[in-house]
Amino acid sequence: MNVRDLGELDGSVLIFGGPYSNLQAVEALLGRAAQEGIAASRLICTGDVVAYCGDAAATVAALRDAGCAVVAGNCEIQLAAGEDACGCGFAPGSTCDRLSAGWFAHAASSLDAEARGWMTALPRLVLFTHHGRRCAVLHGGVEDVARFLWPTTPDHAFAEEIAAIEAAHGPVDMVFAGHCGLPFIRRIGHTDWVNAGAIGMPPNDGRTATRFAVLEGGVPRIEALHYDHVAARDAMERAGLTQGYHLALGSGYWPSEDVLPPDLRREATASG
Repeated sequence: MNVRDLGELDGSVLIFGGPYSNLQAVEALLGRAAQEGIAASRLICTGDVVAYCGDAAATVAALRDAGCAVVAGNCEIQLAAGEDACGCGFAPGSTCDRLSAGWFAHAASSLDAEARGWMTALPRLVLFTHHGRRCAVLHGGVEDVARFLWPTTPDHAFAEEIAAIEAAHGPVDMVFAGHCGLPFIRRIGHTDWVNAGAIGMPPNDGRTATRFAVLEGGVPRIEALHYDHVAARDAMERAGLTQGYHLALGSGYWPSEDVLPPDLRREATASG
């Protein structure tokens, strides 16, 4: 596994996931970091730089220019390898699986060899230390980059991933992840598991704001990101990406919930 160790990071660390080809969200995030004095050396992306939205090449360029650390998501791995599917782990034949064909083909056609080469070199795991706490950043899982770990996933699944990290790289006090698109913080034994969410798509909560994580004084928190979602939707429409995700930017709801566990779908949370 390609691993990058950033060493000791002083000051606030901003961890974000799922830019999803949403250039407007990336620009807003970088602006937020600059406003709060968080240098690029303390920005870390959990992967899936390109996906649903309309500006794949420009989003890659913006993050490369920013110089932040990026973990390879399944989309980067698939694009770098020249595959014809996103490898997201959607159930075959599901709505999410069928919709992925359109946006993945658009992303693949937008990227040049240089961008794919950058993706090939991305680490699968980033390590750093902050206020004496050893932290690891990955996309989905150690063995399965597209493993879905949800807010309601049983503890043992998280414990498996933590054990796999520790077996190869020693004890960790905190793990930051992405992939599922829902932000949350869980305590698993001696380790905090933090899903930073995705900045490129709202977390299916009926609001346009997306999410990212900040680590300050050794303590993680989830923050909201407000950005020009109308401009992002317009970019998707110009690109012909009108399978439903363009509307999700404004409605705050995904075009399909079949990727979600039943207990996290709207009907379940509303009745609960």
